[in-house]
Amino acid sequence: MIMNPQPASLLFTLLLCLSQFARPTFAGRHNYAEALSKSILFFEGQRSGYLPRNQRVSWRSNSALHDGKLQGIDLVGGYYDAGDNVKFGLPMAFTVTMLSWSVMEYRRQMAAHGELRHAMEAIKWGTDYFIKAHPQPYVLYGEVGDGDTDHYCWQRPEDMTSSRFAYRIDANHPGSDLAGETAAAMAAASLVFRHSDPHYANELLIHAKQLFEFADTYRGKYDNSITVARKYYQSVSGYADELLWAAAWLYRATKRSYYLDYLANNGDAHGGTTWSMTQFGWDVKYAGVQVLVSKFLMEGASPKHVEVFRRYQGNAEKFMCSCLGKSGGGGRNVRRTPGGLLYLQHWNNLQFVTSASFLLSIYSDLLSSSRSSLRCSSGAVAHPAELLLFAKSQVDYILGDNPRGTSYMVGYGMNYPRHVHHRASSIVSIKVDPTFVSCRGGYSTWFSKKSGNPNLLVGAVVGGPDAYDNFIDDRSNYQQTEPATYNNAPLLGVLARLSGGINGAPTYQHLLPGPVPISVTQVVTKSWIAKGRAYHRYWAFIHNRTRRPAKNIRLSIGKLYGPIWGLTKVGSVYRLKTRSQTLRPGQVVHIAYIQAAGPAIIKVSSYQPA
Repeated sequence: MIMNPQPASLLFTLLLCLSQFARPTFAGRHNYAEALSKSILFFEGQRSGYLPRNQRVSWRSNSALHDGKLQGIDLVGGYYDAGDNVKFGLPMAFTVTMLSWSVMEYRRQMAAHGELRHAMEAIKWGTDYFIKAHPQPYVLYGEVGDGDTDHYCWQRPEDMTSSRFAYRIDANHPGSDLAGETAAAMAAASLVFRHSDPHYANELLIHAKQLFEFADTYRGKYDNSITVARKYYQSVSGYADELLWAAAWLYRATKRSYYLDYLANNGDAHGGTTWSMTQFGWDVKYAGVQVLVSKFLMEGASPKHVEVFRRYQGNAEKFMCSCLGKSGGGGRNVRRTPGGLLYLQHWNNLQFVTSASFLLSIYSDLLSSSRSSLRCSSGAVAHPAELLLFAKSQVDYILGDNPRGTSYMVGYGMNYPRHVHHRASSIVSIKVDPTFVSCRGGYSTWFSKKSGNPNLLVGAVVGGPDAYDNFIDDRSNYQQTEPATYNNAPLLGVLARLSGGINGAPTYQHLLPGPVPISVTQVVTKSWIAKGRAYHRYWAFIHNRTRRPAKNIRLSIGKLYGPIWGLTKVGSVYRLKTRSQTLRPGQVVHIAYIQAAGPAIIKVSSYQPA
């Protein structure tokens, strides 16, 4: 039975909602360029095969050098998906697609930080493997090794003795989801290499076209053909979303109307126009397809398909609204932890956080370029900056702005997971101690060790906290401490975007006259009903947009009907609760308050250039 809260419990609820803001969070302190560099470096720790001379993760060595030999094919290379030593094709292909999309959208920012070459190398490590795995138009190898025999052992990849059997799909054993995702990866990657290596880009595009034809002609779920994958990467959503996803990427790579017509003609049957989702990841691609089609629509790609593509866009916007918590009229909002993190499942929840943050960033930029706003079914209107700021809040949570003060990116910050569920990271490097680690011996000698991992898997984003922001740093807690390539791939794009600063007018902005030196941006982060009144939690971002430090910042606030967290009142003005009272160039600090009214009027009354 639900009871109306009493005044005391209502006060407790308000205090609980604001408790996380008892100390101001300095989101601007995060070095997104550093996080970007480390998140790319992680992929070098996941490499399989012969490692190149410029390998930077020096504790790794060559591994799985006979993959495919039993089947008479060279399948050396590619990526291990997570903390095990299996090469799963579906998540690997999604990883490459998202790496490519990240580079395509934010190439300039990556280049500015010297990371474009590393990101392109990460993509090519995957696509070189896919070329090998696709020896014939209607044949694709989709897995090397299997989860059951691999998980029975705890060995570094350089020592592994588990099965390396290679599994494939073909015309008699179809896998439209696997072939479709791999086609998308190849098409997206072809765009990345179009100017720097046109011959290679064309080779990728040939494979992409063949794989799409294979996926569409011989339809079926890949885990009905590669049954050993079902326990680990089951295709719950089926293959229809991957067919649309591949068509969208092939249109973007070729500009051929055939693929645009495919999207329009199959939108209803394949769910692009009918399914609105609250998650996006290696299995469910609908939200990604819908964002891509929205881009085509905004660019005026096909006037004859406007009505159909608007329905795709409507579902894309439902996804955005559900992430922002603005769905109404029976719409579904994504659950959040008390600390504000999007939450969908206990096992590796951060995969959905990074992918959602990427789509929010992309859609924010699309709306900004078209001078549009997001309108949700609740009647709420979101300015493009609100989407980007929310994506930023999710990234900041991952990097340490959370109730535990834990960075969920290994090697970033001071407090990060030390007992990562990862075979190679948890066992001494073969270069330090070449003593063979046996299948079961690895469990007794290394898995059970209480000390932290001997090798730092820099940049790895682990599974993350539970629904209540709790996290147990234990190697056996694979739901929370295991990293995955598809956690990092979309995060690259968001980090690159944030490293270039936050542009675009906000939802509520009160600025000094003339050029904007110190801006104040406000967004609603949560709303709820208590005792018949609608309460809103506001975040106000104070951003030093100048090229010099700003000190002694004073704020005037009107229409504030309660306490505000992160500021101290001095007479009739407010000052920041910081030790130095100074904001560095580009630094952002956010404060918070709750009230049953519209936003307070917050203005910068004065500051001093340092």
